[in-house]
Amino acid sequence: MNLVRYEPTTMLNRMYDDLNQFFKSNDWMPDVFDERRQISTSQWLPSVDIQETDDQFKITADIPGVEPKDINVSMENGMLSIKGERKTEKKDEENGYRRVERSYGSFHRRFGLPETADSDQISAQGKNGVLEITVQKREVSKARKIEVKS
Repeated sequence: MNLVRYEPTTMLNRMYDDLNQFFKSNDWMPDVFDERRQISTSQWLPSVDIQETDDQFKITADIPGVEPKDINVSMENGMLSIKGERKTEKKDEENGYRRVERSYGSFHRRFGLPETADSDQISAQGKNGVLEITVQKREVSKARKIEVKS
């Protein structure tokens, strides 16, 4: 008698392979499983650096392939949002076989800013695939001692 190790994921992988083979063998049905895998890998998040100085916050985001006019920057309830979408480019040629692919997907990054951030003084500039957002700080009122009279 041989001992066989029970692994539930093995059964799931076998079922996945069987279903994938079934759908591939039928011309009337697109390859659903491979298509789903492509969709899940298309989403992306731009890399972001956040720097704080004495008088401002500076947020730098790498967003290659996105025009500055296609980027939405907004501030609401202390949350700074950056939204946009990178569109795909796909080319195929048959005889000399050439294929060009570009990545695509929408992104949405949100950052909570402290109360010292002045939501009325925010500027954004995009150039060469880099977005720079500057948020000025407002002056914080200093604590003062209040004399208690008797």
